[in-house]
Amino acid sequence: MRMSIAEGLRFAIDGCMAEDQSVFCLGEDIGVPGGFGGAFTVTLGLESKYRDRIIDTPISEAAIFGMACGAAAMGMRPIADVQYGDFLLCAASQIVNQIAKLRYMSGGAIGLPLVMRAPVGVTGRGAQHSQNLESFFLSCPGIKIVAPSTAYDAVGLMRAAIRDPDPVLVFEHKLLYGSKGARTEKGTFDASSEIPDEYFEVPIGRAQLLRRGDHVTLVGSLLMSHFNMLAAEELAGEGIQCDVVDLRSIWPLDIELLHESVKKTGRIVIVEEGPKQGGVGAEIASGIAELIPDYLLAPIVRVAAPNTPAPFSPPLERAYVPRPSAIARRVRDLMSAS
Repeated sequence: MRMSIAEGLRFAIDGCMAEDQSVFCLGEDIGVPGGFGGAFTVTLGLESKYRDRIIDTPISEAAIFGMACGAAAMGMRPIADVQYGDFLLCAASQIVNQIAKLRYMSGGAIGLPLVMRAPVGVTGRGAQHSQNLESFFLSCPGIKIVAPSTAYDAVGLMRAAIRDPDPVLVFEHKLLYGSKGARTEKGTFDASSEIPDEYFEVPIGRAQLLRRGDHVTLVGSLLMSHFNMLAAEELAGEGIQCDVVDLRSIWPLDIELLHESVKKTGRIVIVEEGPKQGGVGAEIASGIAELIPDYLLAPIVRVAAPNTPAPFSPPLERAYVPRPSAIARRVRDLMSAS
């Protein structure tokens, strides 16, 4: 069956809730009968199927994640979501000081098997509803971070996250949901996949090689994985062949696959939608430079948004987010200089 990411996430959550009574969802506007199913339709219809386990909350992110933390500590498996990833910062103390640290502080006596869902991406909503917060939480030990760019990965990673014994933060790009109806996003990118009938999981910590090439390694996640593929197709017509790596997991990073690719190509371009300042690309670049510098044939290149908040103006927004043409241009510059 072919599904969009929103449908895939719903499918995975539904299946896990049917199999395990300890799995439940909590968030804003997810339990309204006949409602949208959250901000981006992911829980649509589940409110009628699981009346006692799709819990509508007040508009208080600190309360949502505080409740999820307590429930997980008592053996439940909550799936907590925010309407926009930016609102994770409203619950920062619960996430960073409680959820991420309780297993460590208790010497392993307290487990926290909970999932945190957060939509991200620049989608015409301005500075407070468009942030890519992967790098914020990458610096927080105790949380695993995943970022599905296809429906197949959304199903597999969500299943793995729900069954993981530790907190998992799932970043979902608003332009990749593929939602239908009133919540359809302008500019949605097709990330649908065929979902097999048999059960599967995508292991957390495993990247995926989307395309093989010998000249440059292109690395990204979420929407940028799709943009990297478009750039690689453009470059292939010019004789430049790219390895395209979809991270899928921001933490733990698949260092083995990244190193294997860079050892082959000798060049790496890391692409991210968020600002370059303190970004995920910096973590990847430092790991390459520290561990396998002798394999590099050229300096590491990072392509990212400017170090400013996301603009509201549509023309400025188009200039703000790295586009396939800009990625291809940086690869050409790298090839010509090395």
